[in-house]
Amino acid sequence: MNMTRLAQLPLFAGLSEDAQRAIGTAVTEQSFEAGRVVVREGDFAERLTIIDEGTVRVERDGIELAQLGPGATFGEQGVIEKAQRNASVIAHTDVRLMHLEGFDLKRIGHAHPELLERVEQIVAERH
Repeated sequence: MNMTRLAQLPLFAGLSEDAQRAIGTAVTEQSFEAGRVVVREGDFAERLTIIDEGTVRVERDGIELAQLGPGATFGEQGVIEKAQRNASVIAHTDVRLMHLEGFDLKRIGHAHPELLERVEQIVAERH
């Protein structure tokens, strides 16, 4: 994991070096080609996803709700509230994503509560 890039993402920017190191060891990366379904509406959200490069479309019942680009997140509500995904996410362009499993998010958040506070703020803003 490129720690400099990680530290530039809005969700992680300004966190302590210890928190960023913990995130860096837990995060996984995945790439999708344009047009591929990243997650499906109705599936269980088990991880928080951060867009590193590219853009995705967020759709509910086939209707586009938003496009998200680098630094944006999705899956946070499902991880925090243990809920099913309320929308599908499709790669609009080729994308590179970072994933933080719910277990790791909570584990790191226990030691670094500012991370969980940021994720909970995103959930509150989207309600």
